[in-house]
Amino acid sequence: MNMSFTGKVVLVTGASSGIGAATAIHLGQLGASLSLSGRNKQNLDKVAEQCGKSKPLIITGELTNENDVKNIIDSTIKHYGKLDVLVNNAGILDKGCIETTSLEQYDNVFNVNVRSVYQLTALAVPHLIKTKGNIVNVSSVTGLRAFPGVLAYCMSKAAVDQFTRCVALELAPKQVRVNAVNPGVVVTNLHKTSGGYTNEELKAFFEHSKETHALGRTGDVLEVAKSIAFLASDDASFITGATLPVDGGRHAMCPR
Repeated sequence: MNMSFTGKVVLVTGASSGIGAATAIHLGQLGASLSLSGRNKQNLDKVAEQCGKSKPLIITGELTNENDVKNIIDSTIKHYGKLDVLVNNAGILDKGCIETTSLEQYDNVFNVNVRSVYQLTALAVPHLIKTKGNIVNVSSVTGLRAFPGVLAYCMSKAAVDQFTRCVALELAPKQVRVNAVNPGVVVTNLHKTSGGYTNEELKAFFEHSKETHALGRTGDVLEVAKSIAFLASDDASFITGATLPVDGGRHAMCPR
């Protein structure tokens, strides 16, 4: 019964595709009242149709635009009157190493993956304190382990992990829990849309991922969505400040 989200208002960013879409659909089916943000309204509408009985609130905007971020929170509170769970899911990936990543690329990755999360969380906190709600940040195994070739992305996810731990300690006295999931390679459009991978590169990357994950395969978006739902639920009432790998064991591996 604790996995029921009936009566709970949940805000999911980046809900138009991938992990965000799967999380929205899963939580909607568990009874949540949803506020879904993203850039693609057409995709958000398609996701909303699969979210169960209650019709989600759709909010489009750019997370790098401070006014748009403020509008996401304001619109959610105006519509529902409260906020119980914030899922900071939206993020981008950019390839590049210290020799090839420009400052512009670095700033873009951090503005989306870290700065917008900081702003949205700061705006959501007063409302989450009222409901004794919680936050789930979508990080990555790259926040826990080092990987070459995606430098800015790795750094941004390590920042999200530390943000998760620090804010968890700051809000614990007010009974607001803060956790993160750290997915391994999950089959979504992320690598293609923002990572710049070609179809052939992507196919080879997913095939290689069978060797880099202990369970011998890539992950599925629903597997991450279910982990997010668990951390956001009352079943996880004594968990805060955790960074939960959902990565088929990749975080535990090392070459031999």
